[in-house]
Amino acid sequence: MTLPKQDTDRIRVLQGLENSSASTRLRAALAVGTTPDPRFIEGLVERCAIEPDFHVREMLTWALTRHPPSMTVPELLHAVRSEHAQARSQALHTLSKIGDRQAWPAITRELLTDADDEVARTAWRAAVVLVPEGEEPGLAAVLSTQLGRGERETQRSLSRALIALGEATVPALHAAMTDPGPHVRQHAIATERLLRDPDAGFECVIEEAKRAVALGGTGAQEG
Repeated sequence: MTLPKQDTDRIRVLQGLENSSASTRLRAALAVGTTPDPRFIEGLVERCAIEPDFHVREMLTWALTRHPPSMTVPELLHAVRSEHAQARSQALHTLSKIGDRQAWPAITRELLTDADDEVARTAWRAAVVLVPEGEEPGLAAVLSTQLGRGERETQRSLSRALIALGEATVPALHAAMTDPGPHVRQHAIATERLLRDPDAGFECVIEEAKRAVALGGTGAQEG
């Protein structure tokens, strides 16, 4: 039995997304985004969860953003609850690109404090895009619990997220400056200084914050 052309096209594209060649997968994702078709949404989300190539993942995300949010967001919300870290991370990344604030309830404290650094970092970025007006202080309070976490790049990501919340983040930062943990205090001081002076380099303010903590200060500036 001969399959209808639309079914053969769908099979061809899905096979392209699974091809061993990254360039072939990239072209398949580009094709789906160029000519959006709701039948591919589930396959795109599933591929995001396992795709090893960064550039292909970005193209998959782009292809998803080309489809109606009413169709993509439900699939992505299911993916953020996956047990697989890459599925969670890429779904969060795609939600941040779509920017539909109906997805906000899915940005849970559990995701914002995820044990996987990449998932947590992606959740922070998505949160500051999707947070409804008036809920910034609450988000800042949760994000501040992660101050001092991880390596330098993770700390830089968290600082960027907190700074994106503007003045709403100041109370949480000032509270963290009195935390018993020196790394938390250092990170809070550095983030507050970047909030006041966006042109200051992260490495520079971290070193200054280390000195301030060593001298027993907080480095807090009056607003």
